[in-house]
Amino acid sequence: MIGIDWGTSSFRAFRLARDGSIRDRRQGPRGILTVPDGRFADRLREEIGPWLAAGERHVLLCGMVGSRQGWVEAPYLPCPAGPADLARALLTVPFDWAEVKLVPGLAGQDETGVAEVMRGEETQIAGVLAAMGPDGLACLPGTHAKWARVAGGRITGFATHMTGEVFAALRGHTILARTMLDGAAADPAAFAAGVARAGTTGGLLHHLFGVRTRTLTGDLAESAAASYLSGLLIGHEVRAGLAGVPPGTVVHVIGAPELTALYAEAIAACGGIAERLNGEAAARGLALIGEAAAWN
Repeated sequence: MIGIDWGTSSFRAFRLARDGSIRDRRQGPRGILTVPDGRFADRLREEIGPWLAAGERHVLLCGMVGSRQGWVEAPYLPCPAGPADLARALLTVPFDWAEVKLVPGLAGQDETGVAEVMRGEETQIAGVLAAMGPDGLACLPGTHAKWARVAGGRITGFATHMTGEVFAALRGHTILARTMLDGAAADPAAFAAGVARAGTTGGLLHHLFGVRTRTLTGDLAESAAASYLSGLLIGHEVRAGLAGVPPGTVVHVIGAPELTALYAEAIAACGGIAERLNGEAAARGLALIGEAAAWN
């Protein structure tokens, strides 16, 4: 089987063996926004043509390729949902060279009844259930970070934080950008200071202006300002994610090593315990869901 995690900005494809191991892979910055004129079928054939020629006939997609801006909009599956539920709700996508199915995203509500949605993260969580156990709390850092609750092997609810996107916007398009040096190395001490500041009174909007004033007064070096801002935003996110959670709760952090390391530090500083799961979560999730799918 071929499993594909097709996001907004990136494309990752895995040729999977029957036991779920990765036989081959392709990846690059060819997300859905780079596909011209909706020619998703042509792009897919370009990317996985050699694997199709070698006999692969089953393709499973997940991610933003199933969004309104993607190939085919897949209806969200309501929480609670687990791998078996996702497998039963797969959407068939027309494709002349193989049988293609699409993993639906999940929908839920926050504590006040406001809608929450995810596409792709549900597959990553499915891929780490064996490691995290049937019950727990998962954090998936990124542009739109997710904190998901898992019970009985199913995702029961989740919350989204626009941490990565807000960091990029503040870093590149506000007055704060004037106080930061381009290309500066990460500063662990400044990051830790930002996380600590997030735990004080005043709120995020007030804390953000402090990034500017601390550099103006010389309390924060311009070379450290981006790390401080990162710690501030992640610190606020982590404190929100841990709100109401018993001290010492294990948070299973899923993602790239450099990002999960920052989150692990912030989670520890805020009273939680982070367990980093840095493997190919999406590939494992696609293999698990694909194994349960009804293929022709």
